[in-house]
Amino acid sequence: MVSKLTQSSLALCLLFVTFLSKAQVKPTTADDRMKGLQQRKTLERNSVINHVKFRNIGPSVMSGRVDDIEANPNDPTEFYVAYATGGLWHTTNNGLSFTPIFDSADVIGIGDIAVNWKTHTIWVGTGEVNSSRSSYAGVGVYKSKDNGKTWEYLGLPESHHIGKIQLHPTDDNIAWVGVLGHLYSPNKERGVYKTTDGGKTWKQTLAIDANTGVVEMDINPQNPNELYAAAWYRTRSAWNFEESGATSGIYKSTDGGETWSLITKQGSGFPTGNIVGRIGLTVYPKNPQIVYAIVDNQAARPDTAKKDTTTFLLDQLKNLNIQEFAQLNEAKLDTFLKRNRLAPKYSAKQVKEMVATQKLKPTSLYDYLYVNTGFESTPVGAEVYRSDNGGQTWRKTHDKEIPIFFTYGYYFAKIYVSPYNPEKLYALGFSSQVSTDGGKTWKSMDKNNVHADHHALWINPNRDSHLINGNDGGVNITYDNGEVWFKANTPPVGQYYAIALDNAKPYNVYGGLQDNGTWYLPSSTPRNSFAGSGMGQEDGVVRNIGGGDGMQVQVDTRDNSTVYYGSQFGNYSRSNRLNREGTRRITPRHELGELPLRFNWQAPIQISQHNQDVLYFGSNKLYRSFNQGDTMIALTGDLTKGSKNGDVPFGTITTIAESPLRFGLIYTGTDDGNIHVSKDAGYSFTPINAPKKGTALPQDLWVSRVLASQHKEPRVYVSFNGYRNDDFNPYLYMSDDYGTTWTRLGQDLPMESINVVREDPKNENILYVGTDGGLYVSFNKGKSFMMWNAGLPKSIPIHDIAIQPRDNEIVLGTHGRSIYVAQLDDVQKAAK
Repeated sequence: MVSKLTQSSLALCLLFVTFLSKAQVKPTTADDRMKGLQQRKTLERNSVINHVKFRNIGPSVMSGRVDDIEANPNDPTEFYVAYATGGLWHTTNNGLSFTPIFDSADVIGIGDIAVNWKTHTIWVGTGEVNSSRSSYAGVGVYKSKDNGKTWEYLGLPESHHIGKIQLHPTDDNIAWVGVLGHLYSPNKERGVYKTTDGGKTWKQTLAIDANTGVVEMDINPQNPNELYAAAWYRTRSAWNFEESGATSGIYKSTDGGETWSLITKQGSGFPTGNIVGRIGLTVYPKNPQIVYAIVDNQAARPDTAKKDTTTFLLDQLKNLNIQEFAQLNEAKLDTFLKRNRLAPKYSAKQVKEMVATQKLKPTSLYDYLYVNTGFESTPVGAEVYRSDNGGQTWRKTHDKEIPIFFTYGYYFAKIYVSPYNPEKLYALGFSSQVSTDGGKTWKSMDKNNVHADHHALWINPNRDSHLINGNDGGVNITYDNGEVWFKANTPPVGQYYAIALDNAKPYNVYGGLQDNGTWYLPSSTPRNSFAGSGMGQEDGVVRNIGGGDGMQVQVDTRDNSTVYYGSQFGNYSRSNRLNREGTRRITPRHELGELPLRFNWQAPIQISQHNQDVLYFGSNKLYRSFNQGDTMIALTGDLTKGSKNGDVPFGTITTIAESPLRFGLIYTGTDDGNIHVSKDAGYSFTPINAPKKGTALPQDLWVSRVLASQHKEPRVYVSFNGYRNDDFNPYLYMSDDYGTTWTRLGQDLPMESINVVREDPKNENILYVGTDGGLYVSFNKGKSFMMWNAGLPKSIPIHDIAIQPRDNEIVLGTHGRSIYVAQLDDVQKAAK
């Protein structure tokens, strides 16, 4: 049971929370972010441990999300690959090996790149536009004239997410940038920016409103004064994504991007109104009057499915009273219970009796199954339109649906046309599709070794059957229109969410990755080059455990083979990683009469260090199992501030920590800012996020980590992450009295959201902090920090940190560059 506050103290707490919410949850300004980059350089200069170098152990086989590809039209064995959070890579041998060339930049996440192949000048727009949960904000545009040896910063720090860099075909000084803008907050610095002096200065030439930016652009190569820009209205919060709006549409300029006109007005043939989502554009270069667009149409699809008369639809059980429930057909109700896994525990007769005696509400079946995810209906999704008169009028090219995206078109919407065949089109979404009849019909190009979720395509201008494809699983290349593909996945660019270690010799590193499942590999894995030797799945070094978006992992170190792993929104299992025996789903389920549980995208699990049969599992409630997950028992009611209407589950537990010094001393943190502690093995929980005295904690922010100290029982650390508010302050706190009072730490940390905090196992004064920008170390319990980035890119999101006490090694799970390992001996010596 959650402990209760008196009415008066509750009112004071609510007033305090409201004040802090209004005062603290604000987007970080560009000035503060740029100062943060300078502070990071100071912490790097002050570091006394950067002689200790990290080594990358991969893996690379599953790769990571690609945002853009640019290849040399005169020699396609040379190309650049831009990863969402993995940096920019260059190959001159058709992808057999790659060299990272953006690792010295301030921000590693990329939205778009452009290359002037005549001068080999590279332009990079930072901050990807796919608007996912881990689409990190950039700081503007960079340019290199020496293939990445040095980079010049060109400004636009408030851009955050850049959709397109469009270069003038003949004038090196002219370029246009399509800025999508902030992901989680409104800002006016969206639209199109133009430079006429190579990026020294910029002029905003298209501005629509604070929530509508530009996601795509294209140009008439025969007349560079003619440009097209795709505007996209979208808002996102931690609990909801608004994917479309009336201000979305296509704009055209006929004066070199100085002025713009909306060309997809009502009557143009192109969709208009609130249903218009993300738009992709392509101009046919040989006849630029031909323009294609792909749009995420968010209008509800007509329900043409044949109704099953043997059971009930969920909506038919929505607003029943007791008398109406009693009249339900029992055979149809039994079928409904079976199909929803409520039988044989319940039968229609039993449920009717429970409703009649008011043990259940007549709406209990609806309440049991309904989760308000915002998906009241499935949208139309991908539609392709063509204009033959430079965008004046449009027509839809197809009658049948193009099944490449429906409910998450915000992640895709890219279209390409053959350089010399106006009827040959390529559309990217969950699958990659090709049309050879001007968009009338489509077929998939994906094969077994091609990952889903496609974001970039390069077409050989001299041979349109030669394609380089970028997706969530890296790079694929084909020379025969997609009949045969091969992978070019040598860069270690895995996007880890969480990692765990076992006690094998050598110990194994386990982890879950964005859209690439759960894997493990030995910590001794060599990573001496980016040629991929020794890193392929086929040689047995890297092993897959589970699919989906890989999330948290826990390992029973008594046998180093029993693993707990899962995918998004709490879908977890237990298995033996060596023989896959005993695989069992362990996700807790609610009971009839209760509302569905809410699980975070990365639902937390934790094995007890005191008894590894004990497993904790977080939804909006905290569960515990005493038998390795076979039986899950709810320890609490809802530990959050409640659900919110939206299409993303919210009001969820994000972090669990049991004290390694005392069984049953348990902490939880939630995505809406709540922190609770139990000192009695879960019998009661007390909120500790609104202290009555001392330092105030931020309110309503995502609790990214609670850490119970391994050195002193009353000590606990907590970090808050404001990423989902575009608030990049480093919120880090420590308590030495179980959370009764708090002290703020790390006030010299740069403006980078914190993901994880870890104690050193040997020295209580040493803290390790992983942010969205890198790794920081303190020798004085968090009063001051230094940067530790030897062997790492200058900037890389650190999502998790694990320490192997026996080997005295630290392991970093990065969201973009896989896994790094380093010895701690010299770090610990330096702290003495």
